[in-house]
Parts: sequence; C-alpha cells; structure tokens
Amino acid sequence: MSRFLKSPWLEMNIMLGVLILCYAGLALIGFTKETPEGGMSGAAIWGWLFGFFFISFGIALVAVLAGIGGGVLFTPFMLAFTQVDSLIVRATGLIVAMFSGLVSTGPFMRLGLSNLRMCIYGAAAYGVGAFVGAQGAILVAKHLGESGEGAVRLALGIILLALAVYFIVGGKKIEWPEVKRVDRFTQWLKLSQPYYEYSLGKVIDYPLTRAAILPAAICLIGLISGFFGLGAGWAIVPAQNLIMAVPLKVAAANSGVLLGMGDCVAVWPYLLHGAIIPLFAAPWLVGQVLGGLLGALILIRIQAGFVRHLIVGFMFLACFGLLTKGLNLLGVLPPTPLWMTGSVMLVIFIVVIRAIVRQARSR
Repeated sequence: MSRFLKSPWLEMNIMLGVLILCYAGLALIGFTKETPEGGMSGAAIWGWLFGFFFISFGIALVAVLAGIGGGVLFTPFMLAFTQVDSLIVRATGLIVAMFSGLVSTGPFMRLGLSNLRMCIYGAAAYGVGAFVGAQGAILVAKHLGESGEGAVRLALGIILLALAVYFIVGGKKIEWPEVKRVDRFTQWLKLSQPYYEYSLGKVIDYPLTRAAILPAAICLIGLISGFFGLGAGWAIVPAQNLIMAVPLKVAAANSGVLLGMGDCVAVWPYLLHGAIIPLFAAPWLVGQVLGGLLGALILIRIQAGFVRHLIVGFMFLACFGLLTKGLNLLGVLPPTPLWMTGSVMLVIFIVVIRAIVRQARSR
C-alpha cells in the first residue's frame, strides 16, 4: 500500500481521482441541460471529451516510448479527422507534446537515463527556435494563406522521409553509435554521463562528439515544432543520434526532457492569441500525464531496437500526413480519403509489429 503513496504512483492516483470527479460533474451537467437549436448536445460533448482522454493516453504511451512527443501524433490526427481550426489544433498539439515530455522527466532523471547536461545544453536553443516558430505560425495564418503552409509541410515531409530511410539503412549502428574521434570542444563541455542499461544489466559509458553543431540543429527543429505544433521528438532523437552519437535510447529520454522545457516557451504566443481552449485541452493533458508516466517506466527496461522500430514507423506515418496535406494545400492533390489514411496506418502498424516480433525471436 505504501508503494502507491510514492512517486510516480501518487501522481497517477491523484490524476485518476481528478479525472473521475471531472467527468462525473460534466456528465451531470451535460445530460441534464437542454440542447440549443443547432448546437451539439451535452451528451455528445461529454462523449467526445471522454474519447479524447483515451486517445491521449494511447498517444502519450507510444510517444514516450519512441521519444517523439505526443504532438507529432495528435496534430496530424486532429487536422485529418476533425474540422477544428488549425491554430487551435497546433496550440493544443504543443501542450500535448509538452506534457508528454514533462511527465516522463521524473522517471528518466531519477534512474539516470536522461543526460541532464545535454538537456540543459540544448534547452535554450530549442526554446528560442520554438518561440520564433510559434510567432511565425500566427503570421502565416494571418497573411500567407494555405499555399505558404503547404510548401513548408511538403519540405518537412521530404526531410522526414530521408531521416526514416537512414534509420532503416543504419540498422543497429544507430542504436549504439561508434565515435572515432572526440573533438576538443565536446571534451571541454564534459557532456557524457554514464547510465545503467536495464536490458543489458550493466553500466554504459558513451563518448560524444560534434557538440558545437547540435544547438543550431535543435534551434531549427524547435522552429519547426513551434510552427506546426507537432512537437519535435521525431527530429530531436535523430539529431542527437546522428550529430553527437548519443545512444538511441538515451536520445529518446533526452527528447522528452527537452520537449517539456522548450514547448513551455512555444505555447505562449498561441496562448496570447487565444488559440488555447481549456475545455478542449484538459482531457488531452490528463491522458498525457497518465500515459506518459507509464511509457517512461516501460522505456527504462526495453531494448533499444524496439525504440528504433517505433521511431521509424512514426516517421513514415508523419511523413505520409505531411506530404499529402502539403500537396493538398498547394492544389496538387485532392483531400486524402479517410480509408487511405487508415490503410496506411494499418500497414505501418503491421510492419512495425512484425519487425519487433522478428527481433525478439532472434535474441
């Protein structure tokens, strides 16, 4: 019993209690009030908000495991399947990404999986980029219209496709990168931090390199994150892995911490613009807290290869959404049918599951 009164179980119990009380109160109000003519009934609103919680829980669980941030799943989903205003979706997407990172920070830090030195080193660059990106999103929504946003989405989709292909070709090299030379600047910063790898049962001490390049890359990633409301874990993970040779599992943990730090800054322009609606965002936040805590506890003990398969799958899914949406905004393609999006998601899901099962059998 005492175990459930300690972190993180205490936080989870409190959130569950608050969740039950809030939904019970909302149900009492929604099911008893009359629906205005042409409006959505209270029961329908309650049903949507209740469904949002379960979707958010699932998004947070897989997002923390992959280190990608919940926004990269939330934003394409909402833009594809709902008619909610784009700015509201992107603002809420940043909140989703921020909370999926914040709730995973505790377990990662306590067990030493996240490299706090690296997170502090990259946080300022990410925050500046994310803030500028959020301001840019508001300007684009006011002045440039759909064509400008479509061109940026198309370029982002191409970059993401290239990264996904590299992750497939790179194979296990990216799980435990080899560092041939540590430059003087990286050596001077002393960013390396050993951690205990549960899946291998030993302490891993990994060297790092090219630290001078990382802030510029993370600043650019933050700009993209703030602009699209996608979160940036899908890019922060490979950036750390490819530039500084951070082990993939550590990069995924660092990504969650960086998202929690940087997206707090990116949310402010959207908040001041009135694009954050508390009633709409609340169920997503609670789902992120519970799903994120569970995902963080699982990530600590799983194999790095499992994380790699998840990241590749989500990259291809996000790439499909970005390319089709970008071409649609540019007038090249018609809107993507729901059955096509669902089919692509199903195919990617099957391929990822088969890859994970094959890897488990080979060990």
